[in-house]
Amino acid sequence: MLTQIAKSHNVSVAQVILRWNLQRGVVVIPGSANPEHIKENLDLFDFELTEKEMAAIAQLNRDEKHDWY
Repeated sequence: MLTQIAKSHNVSVAQVILRWNLQRGVVVIPGSANPEHIKENLDLFDFELTEKEMAAIAQLNRDEKHDWY
């Protein structure tokens, strides 16, 4: 499902996850030593997830105790 959302916005899955957190008001601090990934991590402001996409991602079972990533 994340891959489908990413393709519909022409972005990576990592960008979708970062954008999802930003739209929820979570401050994200991505890290990478790869210059291409650093640039990709900054390219989050030229697309927005729909309410339906936001809800679908929120419903994913991540088997994590925290809800902020």
